[in-house]
Amino acid sequence: MGMSSARLRHRATPVRRLPLAGALRLNRPSDIWFKPALSVVVAVGVPNLTLLALGRLDLALYSMAGSLCALYAHNLPYAARGRALARVVLGMLVSVAIALVTASLTSSAVVLVAVGALLAAAHKAVTDLTRIGPPGPVIFTFISSASLFAPQTLGQVPGHLALAAAAGAWAWLVGMAPGLVRPHGPERRATARALNAAAGYVDAYAAVFPAGERGERGERGERGEASGPGHERARAAAAAAVHAAWQSLLAAGARPGPRRALERLVVRAEVALAAPADTDPARLRTWAHDLRGTHPVPRPEPGRDADELLGVEVELLAAGPAAGKRGKRRWTEGLGPLLPLALRTALGCALAGYVSLALGVGRPYWALVTAASLYQANLTLTWSRGVQRVVGNLVGVLLFAAVAPLAHLGPAALVLCCLAFNFGAEALITRNYWLGSVCVTPMALLISEFTGFQEPGGLITDRVVDTLVGAVVGFVAAVAVTNRRAGDRIEDALDTVERAREHAARLIAAERPGSGPGSGPGSGSGSGPGPGPGALEAARRRLAAALVELRATTDAASGEWWQRALPQERVMLAEQAGHRTLAATVRRQGPHVLEDAEA
Repeated sequence: MGMSSARLRHRATPVRRLPLAGALRLNRPSDIWFKPALSVVVAVGVPNLTLLALGRLDLALYSMAGSLCALYAHNLPYAARGRALARVVLGMLVSVAIALVTASLTSSAVVLVAVGALLAAAHKAVTDLTRIGPPGPVIFTFISSASLFAPQTLGQVPGHLALAAAAGAWAWLVGMAPGLVRPHGPERRATARALNAAAGYVDAYAAVFPAGERGERGERGERGEASGPGHERARAAAAAAVHAAWQSLLAAGARPGPRRALERLVVRAEVALAAPADTDPARLRTWAHDLRGTHPVPRPEPGRDADELLGVEVELLAAGPAAGKRGKRRWTEGLGPLLPLALRTALGCALAGYVSLALGVGRPYWALVTAASLYQANLTLTWSRGVQRVVGNLVGVLLFAAVAPLAHLGPAALVLCCLAFNFGAEALITRNYWLGSVCVTPMALLISEFTGFQEPGGLITDRVVDTLVGAVVGFVAAVAVTNRRAGDRIEDALDTVERAREHAARLIAAERPGSGPGSGPGSGSGSGPGPGPGALEAARRRLAAALVELRATTDAASGEWWQRALPQERVMLAEQAGHRTLAATVRRQGPHVLEDAEA
């Protein structure tokens, strides 16, 4: 009986502890930390310096609405990045337009906070649904909330939106410019991550099953039937990296020579997941290293049937009419699980803003933005983000106090200090969110002085109060709105994995036993009807995507409070069975594919 045939009942579990250890631990920097850092400096610097030269630095808030869009989509191939950045700019303009029109029609702080909270919830839902990636909804909420409390008349709105649109167009050009020098850079990085992750899995496998002790035990481990926690984590991470690499390659569109070479490298990573005992991790890492810079893409010798693994049929399917239907279905199906997160955001932001108003703080939108920045995939991550936000902001106001005398030397010094903090925030935030917040906080305080220098003590006091109010009230709202559907999402993900696995297994069984190199999937040879061109490849990709989604859903649900006991054993068994089937689809291409990987 399949796993999808029954839903297991779960007993209630105690409230999960909220950890402090590790929340402030520094990570390794992103491999492209300098790209968003340099991009935002150029995207923000040119408009701000232009406004400075014109003596209209008071308009910088509106230019920054467009300029900060340059922070997005750095991991996407340039064809997809152009589309994504255009949508980001359009979304920012819509958000700012709503904020500016509202500000021009009313001065009621109660109404403004309510609109800001609703916008923050919409930002959270849309950015999560589209999976645009870092920095997520916080930039949209920061700009729209500040715009709500900027003095405004209805006649000024078109001009301010035009300035934001012009800066957004400049940000689009900045984001696309690196493609002139390194047109396949994002795909190369995604492929390198897949190769390195696969090498890490091979190392983890070797640690569990040393070469001299493999035998039957090692063969069972290779099929996923026996392993340790480190081995499982490494395999899940490698599968996710390989899936992300294929997504990047498929999003790139055209298939020139360098991209075909990248596809073959991702195939080698997939082969490593299927046959870790027969893979040299050093070779995978060498290929990954060679993908840096502008050197030619390494070109491993293609296997006789290796092109069956390249996913051309899947790419064509993704571009067909069915893609639009799948996109619409993803939007409608994805909204349901996001409703608790959107409700948390709306409630937390509104309460934080109103508490700030009740305390007499002059800028309640800071509390609103602090609350909005907390909400992550589950309550445990939200707690950690709250700790990081408070620590980073408190250190950041001290940094502002030290820098304020320098920034107050003149408007030019103010702009240059803001640019320095822009760079520092993006350079450091991948190490840990709190470290990036150390630079974000003084940058936000300096931006508030574009309309005129202010007394630092008052700014610091307001910022500290709003930070504490936003963090505490925002987290209380997260506790109050429990995501009870997280467990149901795991059940749905398990059912999806099981259906995808059974479909792939049926296609494997439909292949003619003992088919030779010329009769791989979709070859049309053999006795009886085969599965059809590209069918096994499509099934394999579908199963890989389902396994990645299952792991992400389980991780998100594992950090939720007041959650039913999660079916961890069932998840583990589903992952092991799914990875065995994935390995079987690679092996079904014929032993020569594995031999070519070893050659």
